[in-house]
Parts: sequence; C-alpha cells; structure tokens
Amino acid sequence: MIALGVILLIVGFVLHIGILWTIGIILLAIGAVLFLLGSVGHAAGGRRHYW
Repeated sequence: MIALGVILLIVGFVLHIGILWTIGIILLAIGAVLFLLGSVGHAAGGRRHYW
C-alpha cells in the first residue's frame, strides 16, 4: 500500500492530476499506520504482521 501511494504521488505530480495526488497521500498514510501497528505487534485488519 505504501508503494502504491508513492507511485500515485509521483504520477499525480508529474501529470498534474490532483485526485491522484490526494489518493496517493491517503494510501501512503494508511500504509504507514498499518506498518507501524504491525511492527509493534498489534493485529491490524485481521493480520498479526503487515508488510
């Protein structure tokens, strides 16, 4: 999810498409939160680890 967020940020920035930029930021934030929850041992979304 983090990689998809970064890709959408780059594509949205290069092509000047605002909606891709916004979706990229949202996916990047959600991916970071899930990664942090998984790395400290909390189950997130039914998974013990998220990577």
